[in-house]
Order: sequence, then structure tokens, then C-alpha cells
Amino acid sequence: MSRALAVFHGRFGRATVYQLNRPFNVHAHREGHLIFHVGGTPAQIDVCDQRWLLEEDSIVAVNPWEPHNFVPTDLENGAIFFVLYVNAEWFAPNAASALGLRFGRTHFKRTAHLNKQIRRTAALVCGAPSLSSLDCELRQLIDACHAESWQQSEPPREARPTVAVTDFRVRKCIRLMSESPGAEIELDSIARESGLSRPHFYRLFRTQTGVTPHLYLNTLIMENALDALVTTEAPVAGIGYDLGFSSQSAFTRFFAANVGMPPTDYRRAAKVLRP
Repeated sequence: MSRALAVFHGRFGRATVYQLNRPFNVHAHREGHLIFHVGGTPAQIDVCDQRWLLEEDSIVAVNPWEPHNFVPTDLENGAIFFVLYVNAEWFAPNAASALGLRFGRTHFKRTAHLNKQIRRTAALVCGAPSLSSLDCELRQLIDACHAESWQQSEPPREARPTVAVTDFRVRKCIRLMSESPGAEIELDSIARESGLSRPHFYRLFRTQTGVTPHLYLNTLIMENALDALVTTEAPVAGIGYDLGFSSQSAFTRFFAANVGMPPTDYRRAAKVLRP
């Protein structure tokens, strides 16, 4: 039942409309994340080990690199969600790293004006938009959600680490993972190459980045998978092999656990908006 109804990739990030009825694995994105319920039964979203109910009168906002997952309440029929993945550099091009894109609250109420914007923009995404119209509409919606999250931020949310890595050993680990991210990478080997014991590596990496090495690596793999699916015509099996998976089925299981649907379904719906 989980499927992509509309997917657009652009310089803003990704704008998607999904019908979802399956839980995800805990995952993270380097983008900011806005999740809107637009039809069907409510769902639950776990963000940083706290669970929030997402209904038609609320919004869930996830800061870059915050671990989260999706927990449906209706496993049979699912529901429809409008989801935005926002590039921090597009949102605040002059800010350092992801610091320019931080939401004031994880869960906040929709105002009547926001509700209109959300539904108008979701309809636009489903209507195969042009780049110029979608870019402008998304900018207005994201700015409005960002401002509202801070308007409603009493008390303000707890600050969490951002990926501003200062330890040279963790930076080396990230470089080694980023050079060729793949499912076959052995994190223990990465730790040894960086001069760290396994326990010290896992503890230091999480302290520096806010996420585990495994979750960080999965994020890199997903970014490469998404890029290959929407910008190349490579077979899905070939994309999986290039990312270190032993079979197409193994790649499909990984992709579905992190995106909610098979890569073939995602590719079928996805379009890239060129400037």
C-alpha cells in the first residue's frame, strides 16, 4: 500500500506526497524535514526518542540529523502525507552548516493560514508543477512553518548537537565513509584506520555528530541511492550493487525500510526540476 504519489527533486531539496501504511527504520537526513498529514488516519512520528501524534491540525518538524521514524496507526489503509526535505543551504545560504535551519518546536499546531498554504502546495506538487511556481510556493510555506515553530516555542525545544565535527579522528571517519559509501563498509575497520577502539569510536562519533556511525552511513547510502534513481537510468539492481548490496532484494529491503516503498516505485514517481 505504501507508494509515492508525487516526488520532485530540486535545489530546494525534495517535495513529496506519499501514501504510507508501513513503519520505517530509525533514520536521519542532512536536510530539515517538515511532515504534514493531508488525508486518512493520523500517524505517529518518533523524533529523538519522543513520540508525536501527527493529525490534520498539526505539523512535525525535524531538524537536520535528528533521528526519527514513522509509525502508522492504520496498517491496512494508511494515510497521505505531504513531506518536505529542505536543503539547509537553500534555506539559509549564508549560514554555517545546518545551523541556519533549526525549528523552534518539533510538534506545533497549524494555523488557519498555514493549513491553506499546506493544502495549496500539496495540490501543486501533485499537479506536476513548473520549477518557478513550486520554488516560490515552497519558499513561502517553509518560511511560514519555520516562523510559526518559533512563535509556538514556549518552552523552547532542547538544543541538540549539529554536525559541526571538531575531532580530527571523527572527521577522518566521515571522510572515509563519504569517499565510497556502501553497505559493505565495515565500521570497525573505519575506527581502526582512524586510530580508535570500537567503543571509543562509537561513543566519540555520537558525541560529535548526534547520531551513531551506522545511522550516519545509512544516510550517506540513501543519499547516493536517491540521486542515482532520479538522475540516471541505471538498473535498480546495478545501483544496489554499486552501493555494496549483495542482491537487488537486499537493496530493496534497505530502501523500503528507510523511505517506505521499493526503489522502483520511488523512481516511477520521481521527477527532477531543473533551473
